Amino acid sequence: MFRNILVHIPSERQVRPVIDVAVALTIARRSHLDAVAIGYETMGNAGLMVEGGGAAVAAVMGAELERAQERANAAIAVFEIEAKLAKIAYGVRTLAAIPAEAGQTISALARLYDMTIVLQPDPSVASYDNEIPQQILFNSGGPMLMVPYIHKGPLDAHHVGIAWDGSRLAARALRDAMPFLMGANAVTVIAVNEEAGEAVSDQLAAHLGRRGIAARVQRLTADRGNVQGAILSIAAESNMGLLVMGGYGHSRLQERILGGVTRSMFDSMTVPVLMSH
Repeated sequence: MFRNILVHIPSERQVRPVIDVAVALTIARRSHLDAVAIGYETMGNAGLMVEGGGAAVAAVMGAELERAQERANAAIAVFEIEAKLAKIAYGVRTLAAIPAEAGQTISALARLYDMTIVLQPDPSVASYDNEIPQQILFNSGGPMLMVPYIHKGPLDAHHVGIAWDGSRLAARALRDAMPFLMGANAVTVIAVNEEAGEAVSDQLAAHLGRRGIAARVQRLTADRGNVQGAILSIAAESNMGLLVMGGYGHSRLQERILGGVTRSMFDSMTVPVLMSH
């Protein structure tokens, strides 16, 4: 029931969208909320080029570590002000890490929570914060609620849309989103390119009905390259406040990369999306 929630507070981007959603959701669910901010050490091997030997290198790297920690502390301080005002149960954690290790560290931490809240990547802003959602999606083992960077205010989950294609990942996301579905006033199953005679979406609606969730089915046909656009159009037309979908990826040389629809949603989502992998 989302009793234990983690939120990633960006240290290089705006923080208000995720803070507003996380704090309001914590109040509504009577949950515990932990916040983590990462300051990124960006020197890499540059410190090895410093003249003056090991002591000089250590000084440069130490200064970079301190700056990274300061960035994390500044981000978490904004969260803590709001958490105290809201009088929620919360905890904070800050750390400094090189970008290559940051995603692994926060993903391991996220495995201990019912859900992790993150900010949508913004390709127009060069930031290591943009890499965190993908790492959490593929490596945390749990649901991830991604908030658009244009979002304002709390999460409105009165009308929830389910992007349904009958896959394992869609089923996983459905189960992970059940607390939202149980509390929604309206639920719409969005069936994309469902073949005639299959009606798997109708079976899903019947399944939800047995759990007391009245869901309607809306079918759509879209070109492969415009599935995400079609889903978002329905979400906008129906005033949905939350989308639920599986987070697809492909393994290439042991490196996780986003699948087509998932990548498109990362790039241009307009409503919060709960994803599971």
